[in-house]
Parts: sequence; structure tokens; C-alpha cells
Amino acid sequence: MKRDVVTNQLQTTIWQNEAERLAFAELANVFYAREISHLSQLADLARMQRLLKSLPIYVERAARHIVQGDIPIQLDTQNACWLSPIRKQPNADPLKTEGYFKQAGKLGLVVPILHKDEVYCQLFMDSLDQLSENSVHCNQYGWFHLTGEHKENPNLRLLKPTLALMTAACCGHQWKLGKPSAPRLLTLREMLLASSINWKDVKKAKLNLRQPTT
Repeated sequence: MKRDVVTNQLQTTIWQNEAERLAFAELANVFYAREISHLSQLADLARMQRLLKSLPIYVERAARHIVQGDIPIQLDTQNACWLSPIRKQPNADPLKTEGYFKQAGKLGLVVPILHKDEVYCQLFMDSLDQLSENSVHCNQYGWFHLTGEHKENPNLRLLKPTLALMTAACCGHQWKLGKPSAPRLLTLREMLLASSINWKDVKKAKLNLRQPTT
């Protein structure tokens, strides 16, 4: 009985109003449905079990950080996505990218990743977890030269973070054959990364970040 009282008091303290509580519940429900559908397609049973075991932790963390965070983008809680007008597709600028990462590349920095092939141009997010003299390593997408070229995949480019690019990446903006297309849904990991962006200055990393895992 005492445990239930303590839990209720804690929940009341965490959620200051009914709107936050509702937003948290809607986000958590969408995250569970989306991630379970994704995990059900994994062929590696051991990995599926491991990810399912940790899923409640990441769902709760993502929903809480989003609801209580200071993310300056309109949030659609029913579909667990952010909304903003889509603009022209981004272009890589190797000189600006190199100049920026030479000076400002820091561990934990959330960065935009451009994927471009014959059909689609898409923006993704990742975070820096290793640095070397002439390259940086992203947690999911691997090694990039400071100029932005990926060391193995020519379709991937690392871009200098700007407010416009990070907003577009959070909203899942993509272009098909050069024209704006319907936004893609972000993964749970990307939703967590969005709450790790230093929105006061996207070119600088937040302090004391824990890296989301895949």
C-alpha cells in the first residue's frame, strides 16, 4: 500500500498537468506499436529478445524527454512526429563542413546525415562518438572524412549542423526526384537524439549526454 502511495506521489510530481500526462501516454503508445512492428521483422532472434527487453526503458525515456524537453518544433503526439514546412533539399558544402568539424567536432554532438541516391534525398540524425585528426565517427553511420564524405558509402554525407537542417531531420523531411515528398517516420533512436540536441545552439553539444543505442 505504501509503495502505491509513493508511486502516485512521484507521478504527480513528474507530471505537472493533465496535458503532459496525455502527451506522454500518446507518445508511448505510438512508440511501442512502431518499434514492436519493426522488431518483429528481425531475423536475429537473440537480438530481438535483447531489444524487446530494453524497449520499455527507451520508450519511457524518449516520451519523457520529448514532453518535458525544450524542443522548439510543433509536436504531433498522436503520430509521434514533429511538424514544420519542408524547404528545398540541402546541398553538401565540403569546405564549410571541414572547417566546422576541425574546430567544433565534439563527442556527443548530434549531427545531420544526408543520404542521397538516384531517387531519394533524405536527412537522418546521428551523434559523434569518436574523433581522430582527419575524420569523425558517428554512432550508427560510421566514419566520415572531415569534408563530409563517408569512408565507405558514397551515398552518405555528413553535414554541418544548422537549425534549419536539424529541424528538417527531426521532421523526417525527404525529397523524391528533387521534389518534396511525404516525411518519413523517425525511429525511436532518432526521437531520443532529437531530445539530445542543444537547441539553444545546435552547433554545440549538450553536456553529460548518454548515447542512445540501436
